[in-house]
Amino acid sequence: MSEIRERDGLPASPPAAPRIRPATAADIGAVLDFWGAAAEGASISDDPEGMARLLDRDPGALLLAECEGALAGTVIAGFDGWRCHLYRLAVHPERRRQGIGSALLAAAEERFRGLGGRRGDAMVLERNAPAHGAWAAAGYAPEEQWRRWVKPLAG
Repeated sequence: MSEIRERDGLPASPPAAPRIRPATAADIGAVLDFWGAAAEGASISDDPEGMARLLDRDPGALLLAECEGALAGTVIAGFDGWRCHLYRLAVHPERRRQGIGSALLAAAEERFRGLGGRRGDAMVLERNAPAHGAWAAAGYAPEEQWRRWVKPLAG
């Protein structure tokens, strides 16, 4: 079997499934660095203080995917008691198309169901066309009748 995989340009064995776990305060620096390399766009909360607030408020919200001990992906699966929100789905560029994003979304959706959530919504950059395909493949679709309105509250 490994000879066939190698002949077809695939690794001899498929990559191991990622380990998914909630982030801790000790992960903040590594996650911020990871987002700098792997995430599209930046958020006003992408700083140690913003992440610490997230982890204090909702300790299980930031999910990390690790492969061979290295950070390979993230997603924020926030639940406010009313709605399930997904942010910062990011997979390391060298690890894309290996099922890491799917594993993170499955873990996020499992978390939401456990909390009583009924529907997940995702923040997806309009200009990030490759992400649109990934979200669509996971069963998500844009709701064209809605538009996000924002007002920065910090400096």
